[in-house]
Amino acid sequence: MQSMFEYDKNIPDPERGDFLISEPFLNDPNFERTVILVCENSEEGTFGLVLNKVSDLTLSDVMDEEINFNGYLNIGGPVEQNTLHFVHRLKEEIPGAISLNDNLMWSGDFEQIKFLLNSGMIKEDDIQFFLGYSGWGAGQLREELDKQSWFVRKAATAKEIFDMESDILWKSILKQMGGKYKVFSNYPVDPRLN
Repeated sequence: MQSMFEYDKNIPDPERGDFLISEPFLNDPNFERTVILVCENSEEGTFGLVLNKVSDLTLSDVMDEEINFNGYLNIGGPVEQNTLHFVHRLKEEIPGAISLNDNLMWSGDFEQIKFLLNSGMIKEDDIQFFLGYSGWGAGQLREELDKQSWFVRKAATAKEIFDMESDILWKSILKQMGGKYKVFSNYPVDPRLN
């Protein structure tokens, strides 16, 4: 399907810690008006987590053990929704955590995370959990970027991820990008309603 606006072949490849923002009329229910945090992008493919699709499940719904975390889990994407992933902005050193940007980390030692949660040493607004992930094979995301199915916003911040309400994230990021992106942020979900 051809996009309703002019193609921009200069969209950069995303790097670890960037946002992928879906175009307003992306015709895929998994990614409609989504913001994805890119955790890994290499020649082999891309791994990311959808930030603005919240489930009605908590950790206690998906884990056998009791963990002191009452927040809802996000739907990280359509791939392997039986897996659990997390991003955080913890001051404690978490073994195995991967730095995405300043004060924004992905993954790490889950046993350490559980201990810190159960000890009350992690505030719920400093960590987010995700069921499943979003993934693209080698070259697949580049093709979608060239068709302008996605936009890239460099350098996601922990503040945007943890402090901004998920239901306004897509619109807010596009507005911040300015220009044509600000216009896209106001497009109706159904263009026939315009």
